[in-house]
Amino acid sequence: MPHKLRKTRKQRGSRYCGWGQVGQHRKSGSRGGKGNAGGHKHFWIRTVKYEPLRFRSIGFTPLSRLLPKITTINVGEIEDLALKILGSEGLKNGAELDLKSLGIEKILGRGSINSALKIRVDSVSSNAEEKIKEAGGSIVE
Repeated sequence: MPHKLRKTRKQRGSRYCGWGQVGQHRKSGSRGGKGNAGGHKHFWIRTVKYEPLRFRSIGFTPLSRLLPKITTINVGEIEDLALKILGSEGLKNGAELDLKSLGIEKILGRGSINSALKIRVDSVSSNAEEKIKEAGGSIVE
């Protein structure tokens, strides 16, 4: 039921009107700061909910990330690949393996090879080229 003795009427005569010290209800401290203050601190939930793009990552992208990735294969994997594609007869006869058509651009030097293959590829590391030539194969560019 409505009555005229609201809180403001009851508090008349008391110095702070139920707020304790004066500074506890004045200025922006009572609402957590002015403007967007506390967006990274005590108002983080508000930031995540209502302004999710506020602290997004903008700016520099390294050039290395923009360059296309080179598809590579190691020397040790070539024999298995040739066995799948050419079969066992192709490995014995020293057939040509076209890595360009498979989308492989470079051969790297990890592993070893025993078959003499003619390999068609764009580029080869020096270590891989030595291993292929030792096995009796060659690089056709």
